[in-house]
This record gives sequence, structure tokens and C-alpha cells, in this order.
Amino acid sequence: MTEYDPSAFEAFEEAGWTTKDAAAYDALAGRVTARVADPLLDAVGAREGTRVLDVATGPGYVAAKAAERGADVVGLDFSETMLGHARTNVPGVEFVQGDATALTFENASFDAVVAAFLLLHLGTPERAVAEAARVLRPGGRAAFSVWDVPTRGRWIGVFFDAFTGVGAHPPADVPAGPPFFQLADEAAFTELVEGSGFSDVDVRTVEFGLHVDDGAELWDGLVKGSVRVGPMILGQTEDLQREIRERYDELLEEYRTRDGYDVPVSVKIASGQRAA
Repeated sequence: MTEYDPSAFEAFEEAGWTTKDAAAYDALAGRVTARVADPLLDAVGAREGTRVLDVATGPGYVAAKAAERGADVVGLDFSETMLGHARTNVPGVEFVQGDATALTFENASFDAVVAAFLLLHLGTPERAVAEAARVLRPGGRAAFSVWDVPTRGRWIGVFFDAFTGVGAHPPADVPAGPPFFQLADEAAFTELVEGSGFSDVDVRTVEFGLHVDDGAELWDGLVKGSVRVGPMILGQTEDLQREIRERYDELLEEYRTRDGYDVPVSVKIASGQRAA
């Protein structure tokens, strides 16, 4: 396993997401992550009257779906940029700024906690899972989502395969973090959740397709809509950037349709019950 500095990794992520344009995120990544809102809420049994905490709410996709179900939902994120977007587009929901690894809520404050793709951006994901357990009432459930391995989640897999296939490496100014797909392993995901005080842990796979009109739509969405992909590409030489893009275009051809590309998305969702 690659050694990394959790603090440096999290500082890089926080700086990037604090300034990230929510519209750039919406353009592609948001279309994908929003599709996971209902499966996450189903995993915790969110319904009318359920008090739900949506951690790392971002633009508020999951919070909006929870509110549609009649839940009493609070959305939390450290990025005021994302929170501003959420407050504008999801009226009637409370959105607050905060740290997923040090929640300011009292013990047993919520019936359910959800966190869409939060754990991938933390150097110490176990702290966020433990905090989710702390603020849950006994018997409440939490659910967390991560990306599946690139062989199944091809919407990002084609990029990662192109990057590694031409021998590229992350630039020195992009700090290393935990292996990106480590929690796609169901045993590892289960161990993380159980180790933070959850029982009845269930890990399931959610799959669907993403349609894009052309390769540029997917490429630009990944480069502009994420924090790490852009610096990983722009930190390469021009020749290597060109090689990565050429290899990416080759890999994407497998998913060509009559009107663009249909690329598989695969997600792992782990849920568990707060022990009494």
C-alpha cells in the first residue's frame, strides 16, 4: 500500500472542493451521483418523519430526495460554495457548514445518516464513519457510497486505464491518498463499517448507464468537475497529456452507440445499524 500523509491529502481535497464551481460538478459528476440518492435513502429506510443527516451534501442531491420523501433532513458540507448552490436549488432544507470527521451534533440526534462518495476524499475515512455512528440513535441506520472498481465502473475506468496505460504518474504536487478503489472490496468496506460500531452491515452494488454525446463531454466533465483529475492531467507534459487522451479515446470506443456513448457506472453502497 502506498504511504501517504492523511493531513496533506485532506488539505488538498478541502482546498479543491472549497473553490470548485458547482456548475462544473453538475455538468457530469452531478448527473451520476444524483442517481445514487434513492438507493442510499432506501438503505436507511428514509421516509416521512425520518430525521436524516446528509453528510457531504455537495449540491444537495440526496437532501432534496430525502425532503421529497417527507423526511426532516439536514445537509452538511465543508464547502460554502457547494452549500450556496444547495440552498439556492433545494429550498426548505437546512444546510450547514461542518466537518464530517468532527460533527457538531449531539449524540443520537438522527434516525439516519447518509454520505454519498464522502469516504473517497478522506485520509481517515474511519473517523467519518465513527461520527455517523455517534450521532445516530440506537437502531438507526447509516449508508455510505463509493465507486466500484474501474473494470466495472467504466465511466471513470476508461480515464484511469488510459492514465496508467501510458505510464503516467500523479504529479508531485498532488498528494497521495488511500487507494482510490480500496472500499470497492466488499470485505474491506464491511470491515470499515463494522469497526465503527455498526451491525447488520450490508454491501450491495448499484449499476446504471451514463449517456454522453461525445468523448469530450466525459473527458471535460472528469477534468473540470473533480478535484484530483484535472491536476493529474495538467501536471503532465504536453506529449503525455496527448497520449493519455488518445488512449482514452481508444478505450471509449467500446461504448459507442448511434448517438454518442453509453458508459457503465457501478457503485458500492454499504449500510449498517447503530448498535444499541
